[in-house]
Amino acid sequence: MFLTFEGIDGSGKSTQAELLAAWLREQGRTVLSTREPGGTPVGEAVRRLLLDGDELSPWAEAALFAAARAEHVERAIRPALGRGEDVVCDRYLDSSVAYQGIARGLGEERVLDLSLWATQGLLPDRTFLVLTDPDEARRRSGGEPDRIEREAAEFMRRADAGYRSLAAAHPDRIVALDGSRAPDEIAEEVREHVRRLL
Repeated sequence: MFLTFEGIDGSGKSTQAELLAAWLREQGRTVLSTREPGGTPVGEAVRRLLLDGDELSPWAEAALFAAARAEHVERAIRPALGRGEDVVCDRYLDSSVAYQGIARGLGEERVLDLSLWATQGLLPDRTFLVLTDPDEARRRSGGEPDRIEREAAEFMRRADAGYRSLAAAHPDRIVALDGSRAPDEIAEEVREHVRRLL
């Protein structure tokens, strides 16, 4: 299975990705737990450039995310799936659609097409979208904010709205979760969905 977690920064998606990967391992499954941007040496280098580097034009940002994703799919995700492993990924192409396509205004379809081209059409079996009020998510975010987390509150509201429109448009793939609940409650709902795929 290829399972992804999405949500704005501070939503709790990374916690849920970790909890699911741990639970799948407890079930005796082999799991590649990974993240975007990242997951490969090239992807991690691009991550530093994207999150810690200087300001980028919107299309340069989108292209770098797509380049890291192409490497990630080629070097990590497809090989793991080919070996019969489960893949749990913290962010994937829906992040680019929500953040660059919608919040940055590059166009949902244009950014989706770029990611589909970069990944040769690989889509997750299921995407779990942790929905959290943008103001609450900002309060939850700890540590030094990265380049994208430093964006204005309105930017995060646009990304949140983008995610919600994606969930409405793709209900067969994207499972929207109420991120205001306790992490254990959310994790149990995720496991219920995953049990149906096993």
